[in-house]
Amino acid sequence: MYISIIAVGGTIDKVYFDAKSQYEVGPPNIAKVLDGLNLSVDYTVTSLMRKDSLELTDEDRQIILAAVQKDPASRIIITHGTDTMVQTARCLLPVTGKTIVLTGALEPALFTTSDATFNIGCALAAVQTLAPGVYIVMNGAVFTAENVRKNLELSRFEPLQQP
Repeated sequence: MYISIIAVGGTIDKVYFDAKSQYEVGPPNIAKVLDGLNLSVDYTVTSLMRKDSLELTDEDRQIILAAVQKDPASRIIITHGTDTMVQTARCLLPVTGKTIVLTGALEPALFTTSDATFNIGCALAAVQTLAPGVYIVMNGAVFTAENVRKNLELSRFEPLQQP
């Protein structure tokens, strides 16, 4: 099985920028997370952009959409900032015949307390088993793009409507 991973930035890819502890979105940290694992799937990591999700524009989402449509893989993971992940997921709804999973982290992946490794692992399992569609995988749960929101008070994702 082949999985295409597209990194667009967000907290998951943040690194220290200077001595004042400023953060900047850096290269895809998912590559570092996956390199140490003995995975039985083939994957590639493409850095499409390095933006905080609050800085993503509608034009950026169109670039992400075009990249997903052009990608020959039928299974795609997108690492993304959590603040606007839902908007990007919904922008990808016109894509058919592909399983697309967006994931991210609330702390940079290089932090030992980060949820990034867990979310990436869940995303890898989800992208291999879910039917074609667009999903968000965060906080140990899988959500469809149409039925998810980020609860800012609890700092987690949840369904808009309970099943």
